Amino acid sequence: MKQVTIICGMIIIAALTAFLPKTSFTVKGTVTDSTGAVLPAVAVTEKGTANITQTDANGNFIITVSDTNAVLIFSSLGFGDKEVEVSGKSMLYVQLSPTADSLEEVVITGYGPVSKKNFTGSAVREAETNRMLQGSVAGVAVQADASYPSPAARKAGNRYYRLYQPGDEDFNTEDYDGITENRFLTVKENPLSTFSIDVDAASYSNVRRFLNNGQLPPAGAVRIEEMINYFHYDYPQPANGRPFSIYTELSEAPWNKDHRLVLVSLQGKKVSTENIPASNLVFLIDVSGSMEAVNKLPLVKQSMKLLTDQLREKDKVAIVVYAGSAGLVLPATSGANTQTIKDAIERLTAGGSTAGGAGIKLAYNIARQNFVQGGNNRVILCTDGDFNVGASSDDDMERLIEQERKSGVFLTVLGYGMGNYKDNKMQKLADKGNGNHAYIDDMNEAKKVLVSEFGGTLFTIAKDVKLQVEFNPAKVQAYRLIGYENRMLNKEDFNNDKKDAGELGSGHTVTALYEVIPVGVQSDFVEKVDPLKYQGEAKQRTVNSSPELLTIKFRYKDPAGEKSKLTEHPVTDGHIALNNTSGNFRFAAAVAQFGMLLTHSEFMQQSSYNNVLALANSAVGDDAEGYRKGFLELVKKAGSLAKLEKRSTGEDELAGRK
Repeated sequence: MKQVTIICGMIIIAALTAFLPKTSFTVKGTVTDSTGAVLPAVAVTEKGTANITQTDANGNFIITVSDTNAVLIFSSLGFGDKEVEVSGKSMLYVQLSPTADSLEEVVITGYGPVSKKNFTGSAVREAETNRMLQGSVAGVAVQADASYPSPAARKAGNRYYRLYQPGDEDFNTEDYDGITENRFLTVKENPLSTFSIDVDAASYSNVRRFLNNGQLPPAGAVRIEEMINYFHYDYPQPANGRPFSIYTELSEAPWNKDHRLVLVSLQGKKVSTENIPASNLVFLIDVSGSMEAVNKLPLVKQSMKLLTDQLREKDKVAIVVYAGSAGLVLPATSGANTQTIKDAIERLTAGGSTAGGAGIKLAYNIARQNFVQGGNNRVILCTDGDFNVGASSDDDMERLIEQERKSGVFLTVLGYGMGNYKDNKMQKLADKGNGNHAYIDDMNEAKKVLVSEFGGTLFTIAKDVKLQVEFNPAKVQAYRLIGYENRMLNKEDFNNDKKDAGELGSGHTVTALYEVIPVGVQSDFVEKVDPLKYQGEAKQRTVNSSPELLTIKFRYKDPAGEKSKLTEHPVTDGHIALNNTSGNFRFAAAVAQFGMLLTHSEFMQQSSYNNVLALANSAVGDDAEGYRKGFLELVKKAGSLAKLEKRSTGEDELAGRK
């Protein structure tokens, strides 16, 4: 009887113990390779959670796990992942083994490796045709002695960047504007941050093209806000008849635990295709000689046929082309006549110079002639942007677009091709034309932009959307907006309804990230100025006792309106641990960190490709379309290419660019 009582007691104790809260446990350790050399920037993740850290320069790490039986995953580019059970040990020594993959597997080609040899002539064209029109993505490896642009060339050579193509002895002239990244600003001197939204996603697909072709992109091609906004996020849909909802989240910055990261997002109202007003579309297609390549006009034709399949009977489409001059190929035709539209597209051929200005004028003229009151009136421009006849300078094109947008016709700019792609001109056209900009690198991207995101790409629900953030000086010492360098506005522009800003499409999401340095944190990024002689010290205001960290103001207009509407959203100083944040927050932070690594940002701090992979991997979520998993593969390719860059340029040059 006594034994039975003891056994029952033990069972009861065990059962009660199972329901007790698990206690956290701190683990320290060192990670080395098979030779004993320490490995810095190894991602250390608690399995099944978003709890992540990384090793320091000496290969050491420290992480607090949920309990003594946790499992840690160690991952680093070039090494196989390793799972280690903590098993109550507070100190771990972990050794990683290199993977069998080698950086010398295949030769870099301008089109992405298809097998272990260089391709020239018809073989190149055949391989490229298959990749572009079928949307396949080749894996990338690189040859150690391959011709490779230096970091300095990538950083400074934004305007004319050479993309190597085998058998091509001429230098290509891809054109990118330089980006001067936003710096940390003190709240005392700059309490307001004002910018226009940006729903463009061209930068990400263009960066993907570079990486799939075995090259790191030039810094000017990397616009971090566009990379973040390429992806879908699970933000709440708007209510109360508003065109968008507002969502914010706050945690520590993954690359600096002493800094905060604030996510600010807008979720556009999703309008079903059948409820989108009648569309009056003009396909404006560049058929000049520069569009002859398989990844240009042939891909354009395939893309426009996809879009044609989305049209309804009440929609109208006209087709304007331009080369040495502009011409009308198809007058306004009902979307019910699908085959007629596709036949007109199929007959297009490339040749001649590029009179882009004449084409734009004619396209807008046709759009005005068929204008649908209360409808979706839009010109869709498909080009590589290489205008060279007539009005072709940036100033000429900007003035032309600014004049034409007054008609109420919106603009979508779809970029194609490589070698002479004019990214900077495409950006200006879209910005000035109340429009958006996408880069189509293959048929998968065409499907994303023109089928999956049909409403967002072609139907505007709010225009001239601006944000203004006021920071509380009692909480925030300094801040930095990550990205949006080309969208910054003066503080006075926020209330000026004449100032143009970005458009929000149906179902679009817009995400912005602020890196914040709290009051009391020592930082070299906080730049001091001498005390002012005449201004004196500003008196402390009652707002400084507020729990609010910042207040966000939004202004927007209805698509046909001219007077803006205002809404406000305060953000309190509520802080949650990074591993408890939403997948939206962690994935957006991972993409931002990736962008900083690609541009060698002076603010990347403890960023690493391994950290990006671990953070993004913890936030893949459902990912039905596979975009987030595709991002993970790109990060791996970029990490391998960065290792090659480091190896081929040497430590001195690498350190000198940071």
